[in-house]
Amino acid sequence: MFKIFKSPLFWFVICLIAIALLAFLGPEEKSLGSNVRIVYLHGAWVLTAEIAFLAAGLAGLVGLLGLLGLPLLAGARADKFNRWSRALGWTGILFWVTYLPLSLWAMQANWSGLFLAEPRFRLALTFAVVGLLLQFGLWLIHKPWLTSSANLAFIIALRLAFASAEYIMHPPPSPIFSSGLVNIQVFFIGLNLLTLFAAYLLTRTFIRFNESAIQRIN
Repeated sequence: MFKIFKSPLFWFVICLIAIALLAFLGPEEKSLGSNVRIVYLHGAWVLTAEIAFLAAGLAGLVGLLGLLGLPLLAGARADKFNRWSRALGWTGILFWVTYLPLSLWAMQANWSGLFLAEPRFRLALTFAVVGLLLQFGLWLIHKPWLTSSANLAFIIALRLAFASAEYIMHPPPSPIFSSGLVNIQVFFIGLNLLTLFAAYLLTRTFIRFNESAIQRIN
């Protein structure tokens, strides 16, 4: 009975509930009113996805260096980083895919329509499809060096693509941190920290799943 409390998946679900409640109680904004809460959630979700992708790429890079024979990273340490890269890649793509409906919800609530031709949304959709197919392919092939290499290449390609993408409904710099409203900024930072913790719990879930699968095979 008490084993469930040791499960990262259980705490991930609890964390999702806490995120939903926190977002619902978020501070309103003058122009968007209560609908800004959807924007908070949308922003935290996509940022968490990008951080997970970045972590997957960095873990993959370290794992690759270990596989190439770097003394301090060889053997079990390289395997550990490759496993983390694999799990973080799945976490990143799941947050990225689920961020898309949040983006549509924010469009509908705040602009009374869906602007599907918006350049950054179309780019996000493309990377969602490619990323999901990539992770499934890597899961089927199950080659640690290939997974780590692909995760590193994916985050590089994503950042390069978005660096040159046109801004229309996503004005830079961040409207929240350039607003001068401390209460909104503190709230958004707290929401991001909670969402990042949820991503960590999901990554731990994937790692446990992979370890159980390996034990069954052996």
